[in-house]
Amino acid sequence: MSPSTAEETSSSGHSGRGFESAERSDSKGGLSSFLRGVFRPRGVEGSPREVLETMVEAREEAGRPIGDNERVLLANILSLDEVTVEDIMVPRADIIGVDAATPMDAVIALFAESGHSRLPVFRDTLDTVLGMVHIKDLVRPSEAMPTRLEEVAREILYASPSARVLDLMRDMRQRRIHMALVVDEYGGIDGLVTIEDLIEQIVGDIEDEYDEDEAPALIELDDGTVEVDARMDLDDFEAQCGRIFTDEEHEEIDTLGGLVFRLAGRVPTRGELIAREGGPVFEVIDADPRRIRRLRLHELPSVAETE
Repeated sequence: MSPSTAEETSSSGHSGRGFESAERSDSKGGLSSFLRGVFRPRGVEGSPREVLETMVEAREEAGRPIGDNERVLLANILSLDEVTVEDIMVPRADIIGVDAATPMDAVIALFAESGHSRLPVFRDTLDTVLGMVHIKDLVRPSEAMPTRLEEVAREILYASPSARVLDLMRDMRQRRIHMALVVDEYGGIDGLVTIEDLIEQIVGDIEDEYDEDEAPALIELDDGTVEVDARMDLDDFEAQCGRIFTDEEHEEIDTLGGLVFRLAGRVPTRGELIAREGGPVFEVIDADPRRIRRLRLHELPSVAETE
Protein backbone atom coordinates (compact mmCIF):
# COMPACT_ATOMS: atom_id res chain seq x y z
CA MET A 1 0.00 0.00 0.00
CA SER A 2 1.24 3.44 -0.86
CA PRO A 3 1.96 5.50 2.25
CA SER A 4 0.69 8.70 0.67
CA THR A 5 -2.98 7.85 0.41
CA ALA A 6 -5.55 5.94 2.37
CA GLU A 7 -6.47 3.26 -0.18
CA GLU A 8 -10.14 2.44 -0.59
CA THR A 9 -9.50 -1.29 -0.27
CA SER A 10 -12.58 -1.94 1.82
CA SER A 11 -15.88 -0.12 1.97
CA SER A 12 -17.33 -2.55 4.46
CA GLY A 13 -16.07 -3.76 7.78
CA HIS A 14 -16.43 -0.37 9.40
CA SER A 15 -15.15 -0.31 12.91
CA GLY A 16 -17.92 0.03 15.47
CA ARG A 17 -16.30 2.88 17.34
CA GLY A 18 -17.98 4.94 20.02
CA PHE A 19 -16.68 8.23 18.74
CA GLU A 20 -16.44 11.52 20.57
CA SER A 21 -19.07 13.44 18.65
CA ALA A 22 -19.16 17.19 18.54
CA GLU A 23 -22.94 17.20 18.41
CA ARG A 24 -24.99 20.19 19.41
CA SER A 25 -25.41 19.12 23.02
CA ASP A 26 -26.15 22.60 24.26
CA SER A 27 -28.76 24.40 22.18
CA LYS A 28 -28.04 27.67 23.96
CA GLY A 29 -24.27 27.24 23.92
CA GLY A 30 -22.10 27.37 20.84
CA LEU A 31 -22.14 30.75 19.19
CA SER A 32 -23.97 32.54 21.99
CA SER A 33 -21.50 31.46 24.65
CA PHE A 34 -18.57 32.13 22.36
CA LEU A 35 -19.68 35.67 21.60
CA ARG A 36 -20.63 36.42 25.20
CA GLY A 37 -17.18 35.42 26.35
CA VAL A 38 -15.33 37.32 23.65
CA PHE A 39 -17.40 40.34 22.73
CA ARG A 40 -19.94 41.26 25.37
CA PRO A 41 -19.00 44.30 27.40
CA ARG A 42 -20.34 44.73 30.89
CA GLY A 43 -23.89 46.02 31.11
CA VAL A 44 -24.86 45.07 27.53
CA GLU A 45 -27.61 42.48 27.24
CA GLY A 46 -29.36 40.84 24.30
CA SER A 47 -28.71 38.28 21.60
CA PRO A 48 -25.21 37.97 20.14
CA ARG A 49 -26.33 39.83 17.01
CA GLU A 50 -27.85 42.63 19.13
CA VAL A 51 -24.66 42.84 21.17
CA LEU A 52 -22.57 43.23 18.04
CA GLU A 53 -24.94 45.82 16.58
CA THR A 54 -24.76 47.80 19.82
CA MET A 55 -20.98 47.69 19.77
CA VAL A 56 -20.82 48.72 16.10
CA GLU A 57 -23.14 51.68 16.78
CA ALA A 58 -21.07 52.71 19.80
CA ARG A 59 -17.89 52.64 17.73
CA GLU A 60 -19.48 54.75 14.99
CA GLU A 61 -20.83 57.28 17.51
CA ALA A 62 -17.35 57.55 19.01
CA GLY A 63 -15.88 58.30 15.59
CA ARG A 64 -14.16 54.91 15.34
CA PRO A 65 -16.27 53.00 12.80
CA ILE A 66 -15.78 49.29 12.22
CA GLY A 67 -13.44 48.69 9.28
CA ASP A 68 -14.15 46.42 6.33
CA ASN A 69 -11.88 43.67 7.63
CA GLU A 70 -13.55 43.75 11.03
CA ARG A 71 -16.98 43.56 9.40
CA VAL A 72 -15.92 40.45 7.47
CA LEU A 73 -14.67 38.79 10.65
CA LEU A 74 -17.87 39.58 12.53
CA ALA A 75 -20.01 38.30 9.66
CA ASN A 76 -17.99 35.09 9.54
CA ILE A 77 -18.43 34.56 13.28
CA LEU A 78 -22.18 35.12 13.09
CA SER A 79 -22.49 32.61 10.26
CA LEU A 80 -20.57 29.89 12.11
CA ASP A 81 -23.66 28.70 13.94
CA GLU A 82 -25.04 27.50 10.60
CA VAL A 83 -21.86 25.74 9.41
CA THR A 84 -21.48 21.99 9.95
CA VAL A 85 -18.39 19.81 9.93
CA GLU A 86 -19.51 18.32 6.62
CA ASP A 87 -19.42 21.79 5.05
CA ILE A 88 -15.69 22.25 5.64
CA MET A 89 -14.19 18.75 5.88
CA VAL A 90 -11.54 17.41 3.55
CA PRO A 91 -13.35 14.59 1.70
CA ARG A 92 -12.18 11.01 2.18
CA ALA A 93 -10.70 10.81 -1.32
CA ASP A 94 -8.34 13.70 -0.48
CA ILE A 95 -7.18 12.54 2.95
CA ILE A 96 -3.45 11.93 3.20
CA GLY A 97 -2.88 9.23 5.78
CA VAL A 98 -0.19 6.71 6.59
CA ASP A 99 -0.44 2.97 7.17
CA ALA A 100 0.99 1.83 10.49
CA ALA A 101 3.23 -0.64 8.64
CA THR A 102 4.96 2.07 6.59
CA PRO A 103 8.75 2.26 7.15
CA MET A 104 9.87 5.33 9.09
CA ASP A 105 11.95 6.78 6.26
CA ALA A 106 8.88 6.65 4.02
CA VAL A 107 6.80 8.35 6.73
CA ILE A 108 9.33 11.19 6.99
CA ALA A 109 9.31 11.53 3.20
CA LEU A 110 5.50 11.71 3.21
CA PHE A 111 5.54 14.51 5.79
CA ALA A 112 8.02 16.42 3.63
CA GLU A 113 6.00 15.85 0.46
CA SER A 114 2.62 16.75 1.93
CA GLY A 115 3.74 19.73 4.01
CA HIS A 116 1.48 18.58 6.87
CA SER A 117 2.62 18.40 10.48
CA ARG A 118 0.03 15.77 11.46
CA LEU A 119 -1.19 12.67 9.63
CA PRO A 120 -3.84 10.10 10.56
CA VAL A 121 -2.45 6.60 11.15
CA PHE A 122 -4.49 3.61 9.99
CA ARG A 123 -4.10 -0.14 9.63
CA ASP A 124 -4.81 -1.52 6.13
CA THR A 125 -7.69 0.89 5.39
CA LEU A 126 -8.73 4.32 6.57
CA ASP A 127 -11.71 2.76 8.36
CA THR A 128 -9.32 1.24 10.92
CA VAL A 129 -7.77 4.32 12.49
CA LEU A 130 -5.16 4.04 15.22
CA GLY A 131 -4.74 7.76 15.88
CA MET A 132 -2.54 10.46 14.42
CA VAL A 133 1.19 11.09 14.33
CA HIS A 134 2.94 14.46 14.67
CA ILE A 135 6.18 15.07 12.80
CA LYS A 136 7.95 16.23 15.95
CA ASP A 137 7.35 12.82 17.53
CA LEU A 138 9.60 11.31 14.88
CA VAL A 139 12.44 13.82 14.94
CA ARG A 140 13.06 14.55 18.62
CA PRO A 141 16.81 15.27 18.81
CA SER A 142 17.21 13.79 22.29
CA GLU A 143 15.41 10.53 21.50
CA ALA A 144 15.89 7.71 19.04
CA MET A 145 13.41 7.54 16.20
CA PRO A 146 10.60 5.08 17.00
CA THR A 147 10.55 1.85 15.04
CA ARG A 148 6.77 1.60 14.78
CA LEU A 149 4.15 4.32 14.28
CA GLU A 150 1.89 2.72 16.85
CA GLU A 151 4.45 3.65 19.51
CA VAL A 152 3.84 7.37 18.97
CA ALA A 153 0.26 7.45 17.67
CA ARG A 154 -1.71 10.15 19.46
CA GLU A 155 -5.41 10.33 20.23
CA ILE A 156 -7.60 11.72 17.47
CA LEU A 157 -11.11 13.18 17.71
CA TYR A 158 -14.16 11.88 15.87
CA ALA A 159 -17.14 13.97 14.81
CA SER A 160 -20.36 13.38 12.94
CA PRO A 161 -20.95 15.22 9.64
CA SER A 162 -23.84 17.18 11.19
CA ALA A 163 -21.81 18.50 14.14
CA ARG A 164 -21.44 22.28 14.32
CA VAL A 165 -17.98 23.65 13.69
CA LEU A 166 -18.18 25.76 16.87
CA ASP A 167 -18.77 22.64 18.95
CA LEU A 168 -15.85 20.85 17.33
CA MET A 169 -13.64 23.91 17.82
CA ARG A 170 -14.54 23.91 21.51
CA ASP A 171 -13.73 20.20 21.83
CA MET A 172 -10.38 20.64 20.08
CA ARG A 173 -9.46 23.53 22.36
CA GLN A 174 -10.52 21.77 25.56
CA ARG A 175 -8.84 18.46 24.74
CA ARG A 176 -5.87 19.97 22.89
CA ILE A 177 -6.36 17.62 19.94
CA HIS A 178 -6.18 19.46 16.65
CA MET A 179 -7.36 16.83 14.19
CA ALA A 180 -10.72 15.09 13.85
CA LEU A 181 -12.02 12.42 11.53
CA VAL A 182 -15.60 12.67 10.31
CA VAL A 183 -17.50 9.41 10.82
CA ASP A 184 -20.68 8.34 9.03
CA GLU A 185 -23.58 6.49 10.62
CA TYR A 186 -21.97 3.12 9.88
CA GLY A 187 -18.62 4.00 11.46
CA GLY A 188 -16.80 4.63 8.18
CA ILE A 189 -14.57 7.64 7.60
CA ASP A 190 -16.15 10.41 5.52
CA GLY A 191 -13.58 13.17 5.88
CA LEU A 192 -11.05 15.02 8.01
CA VAL A 193 -10.99 18.41 9.76
CA THR A 194 -8.06 20.22 11.38
CA ILE A 195 -7.99 23.22 13.70
CA GLU A 196 -6.69 25.27 10.77
CA ASP A 197 -9.82 24.43 8.77
CA LEU A 198 -11.96 25.74 11.63
CA ILE A 199 -9.99 28.95 12.10
CA GLU A 200 -10.13 29.65 8.37
CA GLN A 201 -13.92 29.86 8.67
CA ILE A 202 -13.37 33.07 10.66
CA VAL A 203 -10.22 34.67 9.25
CA GLY A 204 -10.21 33.26 5.72
CA ASP A 205 -7.67 31.01 4.04
CA ILE A 206 -4.39 30.60 5.91
CA GLU A 207 -1.49 29.93 3.57
CA ASP A 208 1.97 28.91 4.67
CA GLU A 209 5.23 28.21 2.90
CA TYR A 210 4.09 24.70 2.02
CA ASP A 211 0.86 25.71 0.29
CA GLU A 212 1.18 25.47 -3.46
CA ASP A 213 -0.35 28.18 -5.59
CA GLU A 214 -3.44 26.73 -7.23
CA ALA A 215 -3.88 27.15 -10.95
CA PRO A 216 -6.61 29.66 -11.87
CA ALA A 217 -10.08 28.16 -12.16
CA LEU A 218 -10.20 29.12 -15.85
CA ILE A 219 -7.38 29.83 -18.32
CA GLU A 220 -7.98 30.85 -21.94
CA LEU A 221 -5.17 29.42 -24.08
CA ASP A 222 -3.74 30.84 -27.30
CA ASP A 223 -5.07 27.95 -29.40
CA GLY A 224 -8.66 28.82 -28.50
CA THR A 225 -9.09 26.07 -25.93
CA VAL A 226 -9.97 26.71 -22.29
CA GLU A 227 -8.42 24.97 -19.28
CA VAL A 228 -10.60 24.74 -16.18
CA ASP A 229 -10.75 23.31 -12.69
CA ALA A 230 -13.24 20.43 -12.82
CA ARG A 231 -14.87 21.79 -9.63
CA MET A 232 -15.94 24.96 -11.43
CA ASP A 233 -19.70 25.56 -11.39
CA LEU A 234 -21.53 25.54 -14.70
CA ASP A 235 -22.93 28.99 -13.88
CA ASP A 236 -19.48 30.43 -13.16
CA PHE A 237 -18.11 28.95 -16.38
CA GLU A 238 -20.94 30.41 -18.45
CA ALA A 239 -20.50 33.80 -16.79
CA GLN A 240 -17.09 33.94 -18.48
CA CYS A 241 -17.65 31.93 -21.66
CA GLY A 242 -21.32 32.47 -22.48
CA ARG A 243 -24.39 30.26 -22.31
CA ILE A 244 -23.59 26.70 -23.42
CA PHE A 245 -25.38 24.15 -21.27
CA THR A 246 -29.05 23.19 -21.28
CA ASP A 247 -31.58 23.89 -18.55
CA GLU A 248 -31.69 20.15 -17.82
CA GLU A 249 -27.93 20.05 -17.33
CA HIS A 250 -28.13 23.02 -14.97
CA GLU A 251 -30.89 21.36 -12.94
CA GLU A 252 -29.15 18.00 -12.57
CA ILE A 253 -25.45 18.92 -12.47
CA ASP A 254 -23.43 21.52 -10.56
CA THR A 255 -19.87 21.29 -11.85
CA LEU A 256 -17.97 20.70 -15.08
CA GLY A 257 -16.44 17.56 -13.60
CA GLY A 258 -19.90 16.28 -12.75
CA LEU A 259 -21.02 16.90 -16.32
CA VAL A 260 -18.07 14.96 -17.75
CA PHE A 261 -18.70 12.11 -15.31
CA ARG A 262 -22.30 11.95 -16.48
CA LEU A 263 -21.33 12.00 -20.15
CA ALA A 264 -18.75 9.25 -19.68
CA GLY A 265 -20.75 7.19 -17.19
CA ARG A 266 -17.59 6.77 -15.10
CA VAL A 267 -14.46 8.63 -14.01
CA PRO A 268 -12.47 8.98 -17.25
CA THR A 269 -8.70 8.57 -17.32
CA ARG A 270 -6.11 11.26 -17.94
CA GLY A 271 -5.82 12.10 -21.64
CA GLU A 272 -9.29 10.80 -22.49
CA LEU A 273 -11.58 12.88 -24.72
CA ILE A 274 -15.29 13.10 -23.85
CA ALA A 275 -17.53 14.70 -26.46
CA ARG A 276 -20.79 16.49 -25.71
CA GLU A 277 -23.38 16.83 -28.45
CA GLY A 278 -23.11 20.37 -29.78
CA GLY A 279 -19.76 20.83 -28.07
CA PRO A 280 -17.49 21.23 -26.33
CA VAL A 281 -15.11 18.27 -26.30
CA PHE A 282 -13.67 17.72 -22.83
CA GLU A 283 -10.07 16.54 -22.51
CA VAL A 284 -9.18 15.15 -19.09
CA ILE A 285 -5.76 16.55 -18.22
CA ASP A 286 -5.69 15.56 -14.55
CA ALA A 287 -7.66 12.86 -12.73
CA ASP A 288 -7.27 10.06 -10.23
CA PRO A 289 -9.30 6.86 -9.93
CA ARG A 290 -11.97 8.63 -7.87
CA ARG A 291 -12.42 12.06 -9.41
CA ILE A 292 -11.70 14.43 -12.27
CA ARG A 293 -9.42 17.32 -11.32
CA ARG A 294 -8.74 19.45 -14.39
CA LEU A 295 -10.13 19.71 -17.93
CA ARG A 296 -9.31 21.29 -21.27
CA LEU A 297 -12.29 22.27 -23.41
CA HIS A 298 -12.02 22.04 -27.21
CA GLU A 299 -14.48 23.13 -29.90
CA LEU A 300 -16.36 25.54 -27.69
CA PRO A 301 -19.64 26.52 -29.37
CA SER A 302 -20.21 30.20 -29.89
CA VAL A 303 -22.92 31.91 -27.86
CA ALA A 304 -24.92 32.51 -31.04
CA GLU A 305 -24.94 28.77 -31.81
CA THR A 306 -26.43 27.93 -28.43
CA GLU A 307 -29.23 30.49 -28.44
